[in-house]
Amino acid sequence: MSDPGGVRVTTVGEGVARVEWPEGQPIEDVQAAVAQALADHERVEAWVDPTDPGAQRVATWSGLRREGVMRGGVAVDGVATDRIVYARLAGDLPAQEPEGFRALLNSFLPRKRAIAQMLVRDPEDRVLLCRLTYKQDWDLPGGVVEVGESPQLAVTREIEEELALQLPAGRLLLTDWLPPWSGWDDALCLVFDGGVHDPSILDDVVRQEREIRDAAFCTLQEVRERCADFTARRIASALDNVQTGGGTAYSESGRV
Repeated sequence: MSDPGGVRVTTVGEGVARVEWPEGQPIEDVQAAVAQALADHERVEAWVDPTDPGAQRVATWSGLRREGVMRGGVAVDGVATDRIVYARLAGDLPAQEPEGFRALLNSFLPRKRAIAQMLVRDPEDRVLLCRLTYKQDWDLPGGVVEVGESPQLAVTREIEEELALQLPAGRLLLTDWLPPWSGWDDALCLVFDGGVHDPSILDDVVRQEREIRDAAFCTLQEVRERCADFTARRIASALDNVQTGGGTAYSESGRV
């Protein structure tokens, strides 16, 4: 084992220590330094270069959980540079214990945004669309699934919050993968069957004005005119599934 003195621990705030190590420092040395620092600090953290996978590996297997990216956190040669923040708290379970190991993995494994939407139709197979306040395109009712929330419950919650309609979600019609686009990371859009309803349900709509400008039942041609192309493809795929009675379909940006 190399000299653990190569690891530097600095108190940077009340109860907070920051650990740094040179390239090539064995993980065991950093682990020991973290454990020692936790004896008299509540938090031990490391700021790691996002372009240095070796340092990221050392931070992770030293028991430090990834917390996020601090954009422009340090100046390198006069240039604001990002740093990944890793940390361990005195109360965190050690990685040697199953729950602690799962929490460590959970901190850095990929996470994907989920969006839940509902396909609501009238007897003429028109589709309920919402005109949103934050973009010009119309879209299916629904929204982002919260952390720890069931997508099926999420879409019911979103429709009740945004339209004041209680429409339980039926079976899953379509899983649509959305590639990264215009500042958004990629996401999964799950479209659930909302059933067939009389268009008079629009009389019961109470719009959440912060998000919804209007709601209307639209023909497929109107869907193509009012929605973004990938949204129109997604709706057409979901409609095809519900009309043919097929199983759950999968698409990418609306393309099956």
